[in-house]
Amino acid sequence: MKFFLFIVSTAFFIGMSTADSQTISSEKWSKRQIKKWYKKKEWLGGLQLNPHKTIDQQEFARQYAANTKYWNEAFSFLKTHDLASIAKGKYVVDGDNVTVSVTYDSSKNFDKTSWESHRKYIDLQYVIEGEELMGVCPVGDATVTNPYNERKDVANYSATGKTYSATSNAFFLFFPQDAHRPNITPGGNKPVKKIVFKIRAA
Repeated sequence: MKFFLFIVSTAFFIGMSTADSQTISSEKWSKRQIKKWYKKKEWLGGLQLNPHKTIDQQEFARQYAANTKYWNEAFSFLKTHDLASIAKGKYVVDGDNVTVSVTYDSSKNFDKTSWESHRKYIDLQYVIEGEELMGVCPVGDATVTNPYNERKDVANYSATGKTYSATSNAFFLFFPQDAHRPNITPGGNKPVKKIVFKIRAA
């Protein structure tokens, strides 16, 4: 009987998908292995979107390994919804583990925006229509102006970071160590349709 159970359990683990096997071991990968995994984009589940060049690949691999289900749900939402016609509002994907906010608001002058970071959740931000500028800076290089508010899951900073154009060409990921400054106008304060996922951090 023990031998039979051993055979069954062995067959189960052998039968696990390649993706699951990679997920379990990804925290032990070298930087080269992570880069290869990231570049293949199998983790997107067929979603035809590009990750922005600012994404921390090593941290993403760690977070994906820890909470694969949440990430797969987020990418599946992007893949299976018509983003051009999706209505403004909030959507629950997986309880308080994965939530979505769709906005359609004008971009703002620089002084009307602020640097922020989060601890409980990771931001996946994607501009569906329009353009805004996105500031990116390591939290370690920023100075706290408003201490972390646990209820709102946000801290604010003053910082000198780099600014990137955010359009439908790529999505951004912001981990707890990433301060970011979204919604900056590139000029004209034009409307921007945007989707933001809150994905529970490991």
